[in-house]
Amino acid sequence: MDTAAADRPSATYDRIGIGYSDIRRPDPRLHALIGQALQGARTVVNVGAGTGSYEPEGADVTAVDPSQVMLDQHPGATKVKSGAEALPFEDASFDAAMAIMTVHHWPDLHRGLGELRRVARRQVVFTWDPAHRPELWLLEEYLPEIRDLEHDRFTLLTEVADALGAHTVLPFAIPHDFTDGFQIAYWRRPECYLDPVIRQASSTFAQLPPSVVEPAIARLRADLDSGAWHRRHADLLGRQSMDYGYRLLIAGE
Repeated sequence: MDTAAADRPSATYDRIGIGYSDIRRPDPRLHALIGQALQGARTVVNVGAGTGSYEPEGADVTAVDPSQVMLDQHPGATKVKSGAEALPFEDASFDAAMAIMTVHHWPDLHRGLGELRRVARRQVVFTWDPAHRPELWLLEEYLPEIRDLEHDRFTLLTEVADALGAHTVLPFAIPHDFTDGFQIAYWRRPECYLDPVIRQASSTFAQLPPSVVEPAIARLRADLDSGAWHRRHADLLGRQSMDYGYRLLIAGE
């Protein structure tokens, strides 16, 4: 079913959404963590659902997204075009609401989180804390413009947790072979950032002009060719995972 369009434009994901699922493949370790948080929920609303990553098996899932391009790639039967701030559902319609790497896109975070609490008895939110250190080397060394974008759109984890009423905050360290190709995934695979297809699946890269991205990627390519990147980051090469500030928040019943 479809409802009225979202409050905010969905232009970014309408643009990057084609082929999105080829790069953004759910990681089984994150899927397991989210699945544990949703355990026992028979009805789930996935807000900012995209292509349906991390939805629990066996549950009756309603996918909500403001982008028709993304909804068209979602495999589910029940899909609603809507923004998070005005969900078209009755109070307590679902056992659980999930929102995975999406709250930073919402134009009114508090209103959206309030809607999650209104329509579901349990809320599960996966997001990133902009106050966390260390940051990904890409931001410091090549594209500080991404840092500016990220800090503008991500809200401090403490504020998100307070607004959600979260009783549990679980850290998720990013594995070196993380399969979900959002920006942080390639912290130990720097050559992947050279691929324009991979970059196109990241909303931050997609919002920056080529005049900013291309010179930065050229510098990265040169550092990889010369071995300078590997010398600077030799400490990363033996690590299996890195905590870059990604957290799973759980609230409600």
